Amino acid sequence: MWKSFVKMRHVVPKLDKILKQVQELGLNPFDTVKLTQSLPKIPNHLKVLQQKHKETLRIQTETLRVNTIQIKEKVKTFQLVDRYAELTIIATVRDRTLVEHELLARGRDHEEWREKHLWRELEKIKTDQLFQSNFSQKKFISGKTVAVSGVPGIGKTTMLQKIVCDWATGKIYQHFEFVFYFKFRDLNTINCSINLKNLILEQYPYFENVLGNLWKKPENLLFIFDSLDEFRERIDFSDNLRPQSVCTDPEYWCEVSDIVYSLIQHKLLPGCSVLVTTRPTDLVLLEKAEISMWAEILGFADDDRKEYFNKFFEDQTVAAAIYNHLKENEILYTMSYNPSYCWILCLSLGPFFAQCDRKQQKVPKTITQLYSYYIYNILKHHCREIKNPRDVLLKLGEMAFKGISEKKIVFRNGELIQYDLQPSQFLSGFLMELLERDDSVQSVIYTFPHTTIQEFVAALAQFLTPDPTDIQKLLSIAYSEADGRYQIFLRFVIGLTSPQSACPLEEFLGPFLHQTTCRVIDWVKDMAEGQVRNTRSNIGKRDFLNILQYLFESQNKALIWTTVRSMETFAFSRLQLTPVDCFVLSHVIGLCETIKLLDLENCYIQHEGLQQLASVLYKCRELR
Repeated sequence: MWKSFVKMRHVVPKLDKILKQVQELGLNPFDTVKLTQSLPKIPNHLKVLQQKHKETLRIQTETLRVNTIQIKEKVKTFQLVDRYAELTIIATVRDRTLVEHELLARGRDHEEWREKHLWRELEKIKTDQLFQSNFSQKKFISGKTVAVSGVPGIGKTTMLQKIVCDWATGKIYQHFEFVFYFKFRDLNTINCSINLKNLILEQYPYFENVLGNLWKKPENLLFIFDSLDEFRERIDFSDNLRPQSVCTDPEYWCEVSDIVYSLIQHKLLPGCSVLVTTRPTDLVLLEKAEISMWAEILGFADDDRKEYFNKFFEDQTVAAAIYNHLKENEILYTMSYNPSYCWILCLSLGPFFAQCDRKQQKVPKTITQLYSYYIYNILKHHCREIKNPRDVLLKLGEMAFKGISEKKIVFRNGELIQYDLQPSQFLSGFLMELLERDDSVQSVIYTFPHTTIQEFVAALAQFLTPDPTDIQKLLSIAYSEADGRYQIFLRFVIGLTSPQSACPLEEFLGPFLHQTTCRVIDWVKDMAEGQVRNTRSNIGKRDFLNILQYLFESQNKALIWTTVRSMETFAFSRLQLTPVDCFVLSHVIGLCETIKLLDLENCYIQHEGLQQLASVLYKCRELR
């Protein structure tokens, strides 16, 4: 039997994991697991403290605050259990070197990938299984460090909030006597030496006289760290590079980064468990860390998206109408695997299906149009609260653009003042909708509700500036940046040249500078003409596909026709195309008269992609 298992281990990932744990635990793994379960009963004096700690965490985590962009209710509070939709989590990490923007890197192919591989090749897990033994669904192993990755907005922080809430209410992880929850965003405010004891006491002062008892049994403790990618210090987990930074005493004074490093590497309180989340782009930081289990949040499956919309809207006909609209639009459906994008979709599309007078307007079908209506709804409900919204959005956009350039998503009072934005303005709903303020820590911080909102506001500022002289130079520099940080920013800039994207905003902000629009269109035209002649390599084909994405975002039929009318061949052979790529390609071909050759050889477009292209294939004289 065991020989058969060894032969099969590389075909069945779950079996391979079990055999690896057998090797790690030795000849009697079941005895080891059994020992980890026989934890001593918690003493009475700690039982009272545990109940107080659970009650504190329950109060902190049981509600979810959601922006509504309404006149009367700027922020609505819900019970977490009523709004939480389950996420798909897999026990592996697919890509630790992702550089493409998450809005582009995932799409309907995400759904296909999930269905094809989740059950056969990967193990789907729930949040209460992160510290389980491979041998049993009811056994847990202490001393594990679990790393969970996920793109921005996928629900990492809300997932941790649900984990802490469920522990506090006795639903999961009861083998941990105490759970301590930290956000790297808060840890950034600590600019002096500190020890683990004081780090805990700053948040939970009622542990003052008992921490010494907890250190004796670290296997009963779970430390949770949220968003490693937001930490201002880059932690190097190579042991040979940090001999002076190892902290082995919870009362030893050192840097916060040393405490985090030592807990994850099991140097500090060996036997305790650690759960850390991060973006895929920062997983490289953990490659040399002592990680017991890797996991990734894939986001919503199709049914989960339906559940999210049904919970968001009291009127189920509105929820169904939005879901059906997304199913018909490949670009917008691409977004809806991500909870944060679902939130933006609901806020932007809701009014189109909830109000009779809005049904005559064209429902957004590009991401620029979607975000344009997101900002439009904020302006509609809060514009009167501020004297000059155009000036405020210009300044906010300049700050947002600098953040994109420096890969910064967290801002402080000093940075607002630098751009002549007064922190006192955040008493108004207008700015509260655009920047979220967090003053629960030592230093007040501000973040955009999502990175794409930051990118849209940065793009919008380009059309509000009185001097567009350098816009083409700025776009060229952004386009040449290899790490993908400007990808969505560029799409938004080009998309805002479209009247359907610009007109709603101009109602409140005044007319966009015509000179800016013309220069952006000229830049796209020049880039497209140069790229048309450079599609021999896969990089050239991918760049040309990006140009087609820009053209689609512009919704400018004359620009598209001028750009592609001279093209006789669309060659993408050996370049894997997603259904979204095919959706855009179909739109562009639809504006052409005829095409001599459409080469899709070895593009793996499959059924979904072919469906997107079916209506325009009659225009192609030759098809590969």
